[in-house]
Amino acid sequence: MNQNESRRNFLKSTAAAVGGLALTGKAGSILGSTVPARAAAATNWSDHFGLELYTVRDRITKDYAGTLEQVAAIGYKEVEVAGGYNDWSPKQFRAELDRLGLTMPSTHSGITVGPDAEVEKQLAGFQIMGVEYTSLEEPRVQGRGPGGRGPTPTSPAAERKQREQFIKTLAQPRTVEDVKQEAARYNRFGKIAQPFGIKLLIHNHTVEFIPCRDADLVPYTILLAKTDPELVVFQMDIGWAAVAGQNPIELFHQHPGRFVLWHVKDAACLKCLPPASDQGGRMVEARLVPVGDGDIDYGEIFRHADVAGMKHFAIEQDSAADWGDSIAAARVSYEHLQATLTGRA
Repeated sequence: MNQNESRRNFLKSTAAAVGGLALTGKAGSILGSTVPARAAAATNWSDHFGLELYTVRDRITKDYAGTLEQVAAIGYKEVEVAGGYNDWSPKQFRAELDRLGLTMPSTHSGITVGPDAEVEKQLAGFQIMGVEYTSLEEPRVQGRGPGGRGPTPTSPAAERKQREQFIKTLAQPRTVEDVKQEAARYNRFGKIAQPFGIKLLIHNHTVEFIPCRDADLVPYTILLAKTDPELVVFQMDIGWAAVAGQNPIELFHQHPGRFVLWHVKDAACLKCLPPASDQGGRMVEARLVPVGDGDIDYGEIFRHADVAGMKHFAIEQDSAADWGDSIAAARVSYEHLQATLTGRA
């Protein structure tokens, strides 16, 4: 039985569907895609541009308030934190956001697994800051900093080495039971978050598409099937999904409404990556660039935002500091995506 047949059989029992065709260049030119063309969504996304602050982490570690000011000056309306809150209290952080006309609907400096009372204390702080969706710091990555990457490196070379080690650690086949237990943790903490008006988010890299070692299934498929949509949403990192060889639009249509959050990330030379069997290698070798400078057709992808159920998106470029100037890179991505969504590209 091939991989697609196994996935279909698995999801038939859970009333879901799965798929994912390989991207070949622009996302609007996917071989074998049966998704119908759609008109552009009516939402004026220019009022909702978000930035994942990991993009400007080199700046924010030196001048948090000043970097937020620069981000707001570009035109961003939303931010997503991925490196802590500058030792500000929730009220102080919210006041800074309000001062700059920013909101923070989601965070990657999320709740840490622990006793319920401690988790509730964190959620109360998030509620003050206006957070609606939070990541969950899993036990397998705790103690290694935001996103499990570790302490902030002191040089670009050190960061690249750390990143490669991080990917090497994660790019290992998992068991189906391990992934099911992860889904159960998300559901459990999602129930704790529900009274606060907050849902948990699941964010992908490429490693979620590595087949399990004891079944012809991928973790992403299992997580989609086993998490409660009332408690858990998916934040599709469209760039990493493309690097993994997945078709975001197909996934939107196969799991409508599940992808409430997006990371808008671009990658160049997708055809130059290692084979799909080496997801860790694909992630290491990925050439991340400002939005609009890569191979991903965001004009086409945004036409399917309503199917995905997308409510918020955040631009992210992991390599922005290496690009030369992370604030300038964030501005280029903003301008390119604005032009794309307004038909000026």
